[in-house]
Amino acid sequence: MLRIAVTGAAGRMGRTLIDTVKATQGVLLTAAIARPDSSLIGADIGELACVGKTGILMVSELEPVLDSFDILIDFTHPTVTLKNIEICRQAGKAMIIGTTGFTGAERKLIEEASREIPIVFAANFSVGVNLCLKLVDTAARVLGNEVDIEIVETHHRDKVDAPSGTALAMGEIIASALGRDLEKVAVYGREGQTGARPREVIGFSAVRAGDVVGDHTVIFAADGGRTEITHKASSRKTFARGAIRAAIWLQGKPAGLYGMNEVLGLD
Repeated sequence: MLRIAVTGAAGRMGRTLIDTVKATQGVLLTAAIARPDSSLIGADIGELACVGKTGILMVSELEPVLDSFDILIDFTHPTVTLKNIEICRQAGKAMIIGTTGFTGAERKLIEEASREIPIVFAANFSVGVNLCLKLVDTAARVLGNEVDIEIVETHHRDKVDAPSGTALAMGEIIASALGRDLEKVAVYGREGQTGARPREVIGFSAVRAGDVVGDHTVIFAADGGRTEITHKASSRKTFARGAIRAAIWLQGKPAGLYGMNEVLGLD
């Protein structure tokens, strides 16, 4: 039985992960970690998942429960995740990382840690989104430089980073397919007299409103028509299911940095 720990367990995504782990055969939730100031510290995690008491209590630190799990699932914040990576690296624990908003330097730290422990790191763990990423790559290669490309994403009001990690991943895939440097061609929002749009630009628009879980659309607009690739998430369960699928796939894998393409066999 694969033993899983969830950090950020008191948040919306954390609770969804707890629910989904408890409902998945072949995996066992054995630890849950929340912020030290959470009112849920000491609560039974089974009650959070509405399955009755389990005897497993929410804790505020990762180190005391290191012996109780095989894989840590982390959808938190870059500063928290980086601390957890170092702890897991020293303890030889595998990780599933769904945190977004890392800088380039921080991503290199994840790569360095993956030389010692197995890590699945993805901007989005939804199976549907990862299929869309594959379709976006194909569309960019087929449509080439004959289209204007815009990426529009919408998330709930509490999301703290913009554009979303998924939108940036889409931009990176498109830029790579077309031989462009995303840092040089990306435009993040527009205001005022911007002038005519250069063809090589990859535009990003971020909307924050309500409780939207996550919508992403890539627009390939040519003269006379446009192609759009869209994914809309209606529940965080789509991310949780993908993360647990990744955890099951990662079991027994050697140290390395993996993505959802490997998990889903899309490469």
